Amino acid sequence: MSSPDSVSLRSTPKQADVLVVGAGLSGLRAALGVQAAGLSCVVVEAIDRVGGKTLTVPSKHSGPGVSDIGGAWINDTSQSEMYRLLQKYGLHGEVQRAEVRVFLTEVLLQFEGKDQILVASALQHFREVIEEIDLENPATGKAAKELDSMTSTEYCHRTFQSELVTGLVDTAVQSMVGVEGNAISMLAFLQGVKTATGIDAALSDGKDGAQYLRLREGMQTFSLNMAEDLKPDTLVLSAPVTSIEQCPQTRLCTVRTSSPTHSIVQAKKVILSVPRTLYNKIAFNPPLPSAQSRFADKNIIGYYSKTIYVFDQPWWHTAGLSGAVQTQFGPILFSRDTSVPADDQWSITCFLVADRGREWSLLSQAERRRTAWEQFRTIFEGAGTPLEKLNVPEPINVLEMEWSKEEFFGGATCPVPPPGLISSVDASAARTPFDNIHFVGTETALVWRGYMEGAVRSGDRGAQEVIGALKRVEN
Repeated sequence: MSSPDSVSLRSTPKQADVLVVGAGLSGLRAALGVQAAGLSCVVVEAIDRVGGKTLTVPSKHSGPGVSDIGGAWINDTSQSEMYRLLQKYGLHGEVQRAEVRVFLTEVLLQFEGKDQILVASALQHFREVIEEIDLENPATGKAAKELDSMTSTEYCHRTFQSELVTGLVDTAVQSMVGVEGNAISMLAFLQGVKTATGIDAALSDGKDGAQYLRLREGMQTFSLNMAEDLKPDTLVLSAPVTSIEQCPQTRLCTVRTSSPTHSIVQAKKVILSVPRTLYNKIAFNPPLPSAQSRFADKNIIGYYSKTIYVFDQPWWHTAGLSGAVQTQFGPILFSRDTSVPADDQWSITCFLVADRGREWSLLSQAERRRTAWEQFRTIFEGAGTPLEKLNVPEPINVLEMEWSKEEFFGGATCPVPPPGLISSVDASAARTPFDNIHFVGTETALVWRGYMEGAVRSGDRGAQEVIGALKRVEN
């Protein structure tokens, strides 16, 4: 398979039926759908690779094994489109190794008596509230305005009057979207949970959960394969879009990029597959509608980083540990075992997110590595016996990725609304075409929003929109 930057680009046509902006999962999926319908398509990508927020790198300096420093999990049930791609490309899923498969079960087992009853009651409350949320029109659901008027932290304080419940929900918010509970609307958080098929699945490492399967070949392999499936001379890398102009007379969109070889491309339709928090990098003429502008201006994107420790042996397996931790102090919020035994690849991935992660990110690289490693080593040494600390060896490699410092990403996982935004703007506007510009991306999905599954499903929607529109014009 060719690497993404080895694709021949210079003969890409200057005109096409459809121009796709962004070569992540949603953009590539949309482009393949457009081409399958017999339409011409060009894909322009701002950076020098495909895959968006999936990025796979070698785990070690030599030998087999890769690590995902971007998106890392799918499942084989409710994430049906991603699992179909796994099967189509002959890839190999790795079941997530965890001491306790279902996070919520683990939470309940931590408590006894009144605390356990309180947490169980809170979880049931959220299930019932989530059931009432209308994903198509979340502002119209029962108690929607109240839910949207408060942050998740405020809502939990008022509803449960419990620091325990509030803390658990804050941790869930940080883990899922990389922001603090006092930054996101309660309605926005629960809406996102519902798109992930419910609170149990969203927080689970188990069979139907969000963190069930990893990929031996790495998640970026999906995009590499999809790029290979595009027709020749379709993909243009290192071409940030600077402006999109729609001409009512010609019904054409003129898209300008900073690429020296493909500075202008004209298309009948544009599919925009970039995070909405980056729309302000593009000059739109005419300007975006007010609803789209508000989504672009008001949505926030979280801080989400990974530090991956690679070892020559699975010492934590020998000690009977899962490699999964959840912490209250220090830059690391949680970790997971991301080893692939078949490749003799042994690693633990640590997640540094939200405010704790942002504070850590301000340090020099040397200080970031020192503080994260000290926390990691202290946690696992403390898992030994009362008489003897567990011996934690030095890693043979350390991988680090800070998405917030990447110009064309700005953070992870996906943009989320602050309090008041959903109830003041028609939520469907985020998916409504603006004349000949169509909007996709995982944040526009109604199923598994913020995940790879949501990305490919939004790409399918975008492709069907432009195919239908162009066919209507022909008829």
